[in-house]
Amino acid sequence: MTPDETTLRRDLADHYRRAGEIGLNALASGNLSCRFEDGMLISPTGATGETISPETVVFVGPDGAWQGDRRPSSEWQMHAAIYAACPDARAVVHTHSDYCVAVSCHNRPLPGFHYLVGVFGGNDVPCVPYSTFGGGQLAVDAAAALRDRTACLLANHGMICRAGSLKSALAGAHRLEVLCRQYVLARQLGEPSLLTPAQWEEFHAQARRLLYSGGR
Repeated sequence: MTPDETTLRRDLADHYRRAGEIGLNALASGNLSCRFEDGMLISPTGATGETISPETVVFVGPDGAWQGDRRPSSEWQMHAAIYAACPDARAVVHTHSDYCVAVSCHNRPLPGFHYLVGVFGGNDVPCVPYSTFGGGQLAVDAAAALRDRTACLLANHGMICRAGSLKSALAGAHRLEVLCRQYVLARQLGEPSLLTPAQWEEFHAQARRLLYSGGR
């Protein structure tokens, strides 16, 4: 392994464990990857925070062939499709975090109830339709949603986000979980008010001026 690959493998294992520590994944749910050479490095299937290590991280090539002692995550197709659709993506994080799952089970976008929804690139966070995990349709739908967003919900499943680094991707996943929790809390008082189109226009203009984005 080159020094770059060794570093990326260590970083991926560290961020995988961190995702569990901050409550984004439990048991063997969720997966992380980063772009490497002409393919990607991805967490192995069935990994937990206790079992993942730099050595168990799997390289998957552009043709889907993988190298290593462990099989890649069952969601490797979804990660690969996002890298193909989003050339600036360097890392992808998929979680089954509690509040993202709760909102995704209503099969509708997270609406623009809070201005920080806009850090993912739009006025809401889309939710792609349910399809079987590890399949081609889920990969196609998630990649399409992330062409103009940095995160989306996966109906009756969880969430996925992309960013320029593992650190930023994990931060984006954490941010979305916080927003989904706040939305669930707000709905206990009724449907929250949403930002108006004019307010969103002003937000995005301000964000461009300040180069402010939580998921890029």
